[in-house]
Amino acid sequence: MLMQPSQADVRRFFCSVYAGAQANTAQTAIEIIANQWIAEHPEYHADLSDEAVALAKMYDVDEAKTNPFLHLSMHLSITEQCSIDQPRGIRQAVELLTAREGDLHAAHHAVMDCLGQMLWESQRAGRPPDGAAYVACVQRRATRDLK
Repeated sequence: MLMQPSQADVRRFFCSVYAGAQANTAQTAIEIIANQWIAEHPEYHADLSDEAVALAKMYDVDEAKTNPFLHLSMHLSITEQCSIDQPRGIRQAVELLTAREGDLHAAHHAVMDCLGQMLWESQRAGRPPDGAAYVACVQRRATRDLK
């Protein structure tokens, strides 16, 4: 079953995870993973601290400020993709990139460029996302300048 949470659902989820972490309440596995990425981004804590404001806020590309909910969602997506190696080869590619970067967080940020490109091309062409091209993009980033 394909889950398609709304923008509000995603924002409520991350705000709830942040609030739960602040209150030190028990969390589900996905909430623990989300909280780990939230902890890596203290610059987003203010955005996550007020659900009503988060639901109303619009993030404009012209503001040159990253949408924290999109950014954290991409971290979760990459983490999940690696855990099940889907698309095939993504786990190894991210592991290689992590070794190259020396840091999983930095590697994720590089992977996000490839993920964003894949999604943009898919939407522009009206085709399903090209997982093989995505993995190849991450592999290129992991191996460039190593020759």
